[in-house]
Amino acid sequence: MSEKLKVAVLGGGSFGTAIANIIACNQHPVSLWMRSPEQAAECQAARENTRYLPGYRLHDSLVITADLEAAVSVSDLIFVSIPSHSFRAVTRQMRPYLKPEAIIISTAKGIEPEGFTLMSQILEQELPSHRIGVLSGPNFAKEIVQQQQTGSVIASEHQSVISCVQSTLSSATFRVYANSDRYGVELGGALKNIYAIICGMAAALGAGNNTQAMLLTRSLAEMGRFANLMGANPMTFLGLAGVGDLILTCTSDLSRNYRVGYALGQGKPLDEVVSGLGQVAEGVNTLRQVKQKADELGVYMPLVSGLHGILFEQKKIADVARGLMLGEQNYDVEYAGKRS
Repeated sequence: MSEKLKVAVLGGGSFGTAIANIIACNQHPVSLWMRSPEQAAECQAARENTRYLPGYRLHDSLVITADLEAAVSVSDLIFVSIPSHSFRAVTRQMRPYLKPEAIIISTAKGIEPEGFTLMSQILEQELPSHRIGVLSGPNFAKEIVQQQQTGSVIASEHQSVISCVQSTLSSATFRVYANSDRYGVELGGALKNIYAIICGMAAALGAGNNTQAMLLTRSLAEMGRFANLMGANPMTFLGLAGVGDLILTCTSDLSRNYRVGYALGQGKPLDEVVSGLGQVAEGVNTLRQVKQKADELGVYMPLVSGLHGILFEQKKIADVARGLMLGEQNYDVEYAGKRS
């Protein structure tokens, strides 16, 4: 696709800013929409998102605005980088301004509690006539704007959506892979936040490499087991949006959810940790929803149940850890075929 598309990115957080900057560097006309007029004006003047990505100069052609109609009404491609709790409201807000042929991409990694609804399903419900997709992967915004080599995944049932996003985002430092399993890619992005909290907690408690390797691998098994029953392809979790994102989020203090877990492992109360973060940590909300859904479906998710017990049932970390180690010893790889 050689023509320069008009693009809007909704959400002035770290990832939305990073994606908008990539698109500007690729010479596409792009607007970054922020809810706060004051923040938008400040970033537009300073050429820097001082709140979320301080110290990184934004491309001169990137337009930063608080005017939603101006941002989306001319756009062929729109990325929605809004936290899950505001995602539906912003989608409804932009609906009257959209071009009929506009493509809408979710980058949010969360789940709406009502009906266990993923963000692209909100797009389906609110914008039924538009082609949609999901962008997800092991993508720390700070490293993207530093132009470190990064891979991501665009998932859609429409090849036109995949091609459009690949041509708009791909660069010498940002590679975009394709996947048709939109639900699986999106579930991977949401679920891994739970396990990042667990791994952060384990690190704070002094867990060694053996423990972290076990946690990562069993987290992947739980994700695949849950996703399979939810209708996704468990093989999706072997890719960037599954194991790739899991490894990244569970092993770095650049991850908000990892930092939440680390602080909890140090004995700090959950409310204090979340309020002091300054950004949304989706894993805490996702944990509640996944635990409820897993119980409904009868899915065996001992790590999810253990973390839920610690955060919301006043269980002691040591007791939960002991229970996990002494629980049922099951198959290592569940989709490899079982021999009698």
